[in-house]
Amino acid sequence: MSVDVKQWITAIAPLDEKAMEIAALHVDQLTKPQGSLGKLEQLAIQLAGMTGELHPDLSTRAVMIFAADHGVCEEGVSAYPQDVTAQMVMNFLNGGAAINVLSRQNQAEIICVDIGIKSELQHTQLYTRKIRKGTRNLAKEPAMTREEAEKAVLTGIEIANEHAKRGIRMFATGEMGIGNTTASAALFSAFSGLDPVRTTGRGTGVDNGGVRRKQEVIRSAIHLHEPNPADVWDVLHKLGGLEIAGLTGLMLGAAANRCPVVIDGFISSVAAYVAIQLTPAVKPYLIASHLSAETGHRLLLEEMGLSPMLHLDMRLGEGTGAVLCFPLVDAACRLMKEMATFERAGVSREEAPR
Repeated sequence: MSVDVKQWITAIAPLDEKAMEIAALHVDQLTKPQGSLGKLEQLAIQLAGMTGELHPDLSTRAVMIFAADHGVCEEGVSAYPQDVTAQMVMNFLNGGAAINVLSRQNQAEIICVDIGIKSELQHTQLYTRKIRKGTRNLAKEPAMTREEAEKAVLTGIEIANEHAKRGIRMFATGEMGIGNTTASAALFSAFSGLDPVRTTGRGTGVDNGGVRRKQEVIRSAIHLHEPNPADVWDVLHKLGGLEIAGLTGLMLGAAANRCPVVIDGFISSVAAYVAIQLTPAVKPYLIASHLSAETGHRLLLEEMGLSPMLHLDMRLGEGTGAVLCFPLVDAACRLMKEMATFERAGVSREEAPR
């Protein structure tokens, strides 16, 4: 691990226990039965611990879409051609995708990062941080060198830090990369030891034959490379994607800046899984937005000990599920700030059991 990545990892502080105690006391003083707001109460306390504030202002938020291509597309693992990665990034930049609609609805900025798109894109709003033009075909050779994987993670860290310093208080994770469900399922299988049958889904919508092909590609790649699950970088560089590594870094950098990270579906969750393997200190800064319809996501969230806020049968990616969770974050914050306490409202509290 590079010295720079190590420094950022050690900069991630534990949640502010005092702030969480104050938040928990405040939650129990609000005019409601204790625990009756369920996950919203837990989220409010967690946000206090992340930010160190009882009433954090998280209105300045951004969806960070990392985009890259995958050499494994040569194996026919996607229902779409590889050119779609670049085409969809231009769609994001021009405001026409689902993530643009949902981000506008939720007052979130979109940041698109080219960390490994095969083609060269030009746009005034595109952050070009290309490590290489797509990964190599993981079915035949390691997807990246170890140095490229570390550079991609560090790039994500630096981008998170840059935007936190300019005022972003909450991040959502998004991604674009044809073939990236294959890389994600490969990473999850390699780390967990689960057979690809349990980790591999339809991705862009491949048929049953396509799913079996993806499973066999992953199984063969793990057999070929023999990644060591005890060595995070060994697994990541052999089977991962540049955008997955970039999102891993984004989460580390955001946590180091005490910023909440709302993670999207399966691919973003795999990036979170990698981040947790690097340091468990990042986990308390992560909010699982939704349970994806992609095979393996439920198992992945359970493995990380994260509980999703929503279940909408979505599997689009882009950060769409994460942005849909923003109103719940806002609700938790507003309840803490605007709801009356028993004392202020003059409402009698429940009697203590005799």
